Amino acid sequence: MDTLDPKLVLDVPSDVRAIEEAVDYVLQRCSECRAQARRLRLNFRVGLTEALSNAVLYGNGEDPSKRVRVEVVIGGTAITARVMDQGEGFDPRSVPDPTTPDNLCRAGGRGLFLMRQLLDEVHYNDQGNCVTLVLRFDSGFGGAATA
Repeated sequence: MDTLDPKLVLDVPSDVRAIEEAVDYVLQRCSECRAQARRLRLNFRVGLTEALSNAVLYGNGEDPSKRVRVEVVIGGTAITARVMDQGEGFDPRSVPDPTTPDNLCRAGGRGLFLMRQLLDEVHYNDQGNCVTLVLRFDSGFGGAATA
């Protein structure tokens, strides 16, 4: 996934108020994915929102001098989004599973859990300041929509 050739690039401020507008903008650019509209509206929207939220809140610490870069490629079989913050990064394996009894009431980890459950692939770079999200299309652009 290191050779992502973005068709859509966004530079998002480290402000939680910018997240919804950025996600809406990306989804509006997915008009050729009509057959996958349900999975885009639900799975991809939530996954991208969580990735941006984590980048703004935890990666960049809401520092207004930092930005979040979003690169999106829409292909015949998948939509891929890379979200990169300017933070120091983290080890995603160190985040506790929020579904275990000991962690049910603890804050943190739910966004990572949602991304992993809703998307087909979730990958982090070695530094932990870039996440790549992949949502595969079942039958390409012209296929039947699935949830």
